[in-house]
Amino acid sequence: MNSRVDRRSFLRTTGMLTAAVGLSGLDVGGVRAAETAKGAPNAEKLGWRLGCQAYSFNQFTFFEAVDKNASVGLRYIEAYPGQRLSGEKPDVQIGESMSAEDRAVVKKKLSDANVKLVCFGVTGASRRTFDFAKDMGIETIVSEPAFNAFDQLDKLCEEYGINIAIHNHPKPSPYWNPDTVLKVCKGRSKRIGACADTGHWMRSEIKPIEALKKLQGRIISLHFKDLNQYGNGHDVPWGTGEGDVKGMLREVYRQKFKGVFSIEYEYNWKNSLPEIAKCVEYFDKVAAELA
Repeated sequence: MNSRVDRRSFLRTTGMLTAAVGLSGLDVGGVRAAETAKGAPNAEKLGWRLGCQAYSFNQFTFFEAVDKNASVGLRYIEAYPGQRLSGEKPDVQIGESMSAEDRAVVKKKLSDANVKLVCFGVTGASRRTFDFAKDMGIETIVSEPAFNAFDQLDKLCEEYGINIAIHNHPKPSPYWNPDTVLKVCKGRSKRIGACADTGHWMRSEIKPIEALKKLQGRIISLHFKDLNQYGNGHDVPWGTGEGDVKGMLREVYRQKFKGVFSIEYEYNWKNSLPEIAKCVEYFDKVAAELA
């Protein structure tokens, strides 16, 4: 996620204006995104689970994000705290404060869409967060914890059987440098590792492939991106930017990584789905070549 955007204030300002937008972003030039991407079956053979970070659709509700995710054939999703639940329940936000009734509604929506909620973040990491994750079947909490929190987090990860993936917002955020992530992971459970945000590395002038190499053995999940340029760049369909997506995928394949790739597309907010569909297509094409 982009640290330059305050999620809560963003959601307040967009308010109800987006409730009526629905799935209008599904069509571009008469071609539906669902017809241009059919998920990532070749990636599944490599143990790679591809889904969207719901923040890609932060101008829509979580239910709409689930539908958009499913429309391009993806069966996994990462939620973020604060997104409005649905048009029917605009005052309910995704997160720990949800009632048991609202959590049940979310579980049913996910089941009906054949989408699994695998990650949650970027968020705090208290016992309450772990309780929420356990109840929702979430495998990984994506967080940027305080440096003095890791003794307690290590214990909670083992107690709940849930991972903590340390996310890197751009410089000067605490974990922009992969060396810092490695330092706090040293001597910790393998349930503590990195949520590697490849686009934010590019914004910090770090080459993603080099960062991935450093983090070998500690990568739990990825916020996968390709930008048009280093520094102040924006998201583009994978394989068309400067991030060397094919090289990144070759590197994680070399590491025998098996886990979740979350598409976090932070551009063209209201009509990003056709571009996300291109990302899915490219990802699965490269996975087929690697397989």
